[in-house]
Amino acid sequence: MIELSNVAYAYEGDFTALRDITLKIGAGESVALLGSNGCGKSTLLKIICGVLTADSGHYRFNGDEISKKTLADASFSKAFHRKVGFVFQNSETQLFCATVADEIAFGPRQMGLSDAQVAERVADCLELLGLNGFECRAPHRLSGGEKKKTAIAAVLAMNPDVLVLDEPMNGLDPRTERWLAGFLKDLTNAGKTVITSTHDLELVREISARAALFDENHTLAADGETATVLADVELLRRVNLVDKFYHKHGTGDHTHFHTHN
Repeated sequence: MIELSNVAYAYEGDFTALRDITLKIGAGESVALLGSNGCGKSTLLKIICGVLTADSGHYRFNGDEISKKTLADASFSKAFHRKVGFVFQNSETQLFCATVADEIAFGPRQMGLSDAQVAERVADCLELLGLNGFECRAPHRLSGGEKKKTAIAAVLAMNPDVLVLDEPMNGLDPRTERWLAGFLKDLTNAGKTVITSTHDLELVREISARAALFDENHTLAADGETATVLADVELLRRVNLVDKFYHKHGTGDHTHFHTHN
């Protein structure tokens, strides 16, 4: 579904964010992008979503080239953005409507769905995200977890093939973190492609079967099964994802991580 070949990107032409990234993601996969802050995870997510376009290299989605030229075609761009939904790290940046119901309805309305279809999608997403009773609440008055749920609901209302989340656990309380981890797993089990950027080693195994690890040179240092990547402690240290005090211990099929950053 997603094919990136030798992709590079630099902000303002000077500040390198990505170097020579080659990555393939199939339909229905759950993939976590791991790495320290500033390694390029968020930039790659924005390229996958079409928010940014690569300076060099190629990005193909379902065989179609995604570039400035193709995204300049309004009909192509609209069809592409329906298929890939992006949940920003800071939910407040994508919540702008007067009520939670309006937030969820916005995307389906832009898609040209009928009022009845929009109402059905809003009801389904309110139920799915546990937001019943919040329909008339103003998003800016919600808690951090409620804002995150509303942002996810607004994206899922458009029924994208791919859900992309940038550091989704940031700012959430432990209960909401556990709920979100289970929810992302349920989406994958339902056939959605889920791509998440994170540096949370406690939860990454739960939300992804595969991990792509970035180093501080903005390149890919590893790409494989999540458990295998997390087991390579020396590699995690080398890419500055954990420090020298990091250790892990396993019991049965469970591995627990401890960091002192």
